[in-house]
Amino acid sequence: MSGFVPDVTFVVAAYNAADTIVRAVESALRQEGVTVEVVVVDDRSSDGTVEIVSTIADPRVRLIALEQNRGPGGARNAGLAAARGKWIAVLDSDDTVRPDRLARMIERAEKTAAQVVVDNLDVVSLDGRSVRMFAEAELARQPLLTLPAFIESNVIFRSQHNFGYMKPVFERRFLEEHDLRFDEALRIGEDYILLASALASGGRCAIEPSAGYIYHIREGSISRVLKLDHIDAMMSADEAFLRRYPLDVLSERMQRKRTRGFHQARSFLLLVEQLKSRSLAGALKAALADPLALRHLHMPIVVRLRRLAARSANTAPMTAAAEPPPLGESPYTSKGR
Repeated sequence: MSGFVPDVTFVVAAYNAADTIVRAVESALRQEGVTVEVVVVDDRSSDGTVEIVSTIADPRVRLIALEQNRGPGGARNAGLAAARGKWIAVLDSDDTVRPDRLARMIERAEKTAAQVVVDNLDVVSLDGRSVRMFAEAELARQPLLTLPAFIESNVIFRSQHNFGYMKPVFERRFLEEHDLRFDEALRIGEDYILLASALASGGRCAIEPSAGYIYHIREGSISRVLKLDHIDAMMSADEAFLRRYPLDVLSERMQRKRTRGFHQARSFLLLVEQLKSRSLAGALKAALADPLALRHLHMPIVVRLRRLAARSANTAPMTAAAEPPPLGESPYTSKGR
């Protein structure tokens, strides 16, 4: 298979994915109408993932076992470096794809002269129920994904239709010509930066309205709760992105909205930390620093602050305030690789 040049390389970064990796790989191998290879990059798993992948008796599957854990971005970059296909598709190790996905997406990309293509998703919950993420009619009205639309859809707290969930397929030559890779410093949000960089580099991104990617929610891999260090890392990545790419006026406006969203999220997380620690003074300080952060609390802030004040004034046990909800699942969180 050394001279084999497939239409598509699937890059599957895997970390402790022994229970789902075969399902993911087999779904990639079942693609119809295109030739494929699957590059599985094991990110120092401890559960037998390497051994399981090694037993897959298909010459189209290649295994790269990293010597040290590099995180999702690093593992995917190792896969990109090994890819031989004309197109590169990233597949999470606990997700699957429908058999006609890549044929549809490549056809869409070729018709629109696009270097990148995204499609719809079905989200499968723990009880097996499936929900379509975007209305196909809505996506059909938007044949191309522009940089301003993509940035605006990734404004934390504000976005109704977040295109950051989509799993792009890239033309390998385009990635190489523009030196585009995943940001290995990011543990959350690395997908966003890569697609934004591709669009900022002049990439044309087609939208396939049908759902070919199946996003599986499973026990033990549900999105991590966003933390302050995640926000800080993503803001740093955005700053590097802005230094590298000059933006048009509309993209700059959307980027300002995204930056404001990050600042608001940071204020919200600081406020939550103070509420959890039962610090009345700290909570008041955080609330006054950014009053807009208050509207994201599940319980009215006044009730929380009253409870904190009562707790500080009385020694009798108090009923604890309800835990604030997680910041929410978004492209800024990761359910695993």
